Amino acid sequence: MIGFIQNLGWGEILAILLVVILLFGAKRIPDLARSLGRSLSEFKKGQADGASEKSAGEDGDSTGNGNTKPQ
Repeated sequence: MIGFIQNLGWGEILAILLVVILLFGAKRIPDLARSLGRSLSEFKKGQADGASEKSAGEDGDSTGNGNTKPQ
């Protein structure tokens, strides 16, 4: 996918932006960008929380049930 983005020229980027403006309207684009930014922020936060929970689980017992007390 990144290769596709790198191959875009200024004409293609301008055409895509024009289509987006026509579809959503100039007033709605900032709202879309804001919600996209919030979604990306929540996604990164969820990834960090998941990674910290996973590492905390690995530091505990080896049974994988989250119980760290010796039995």
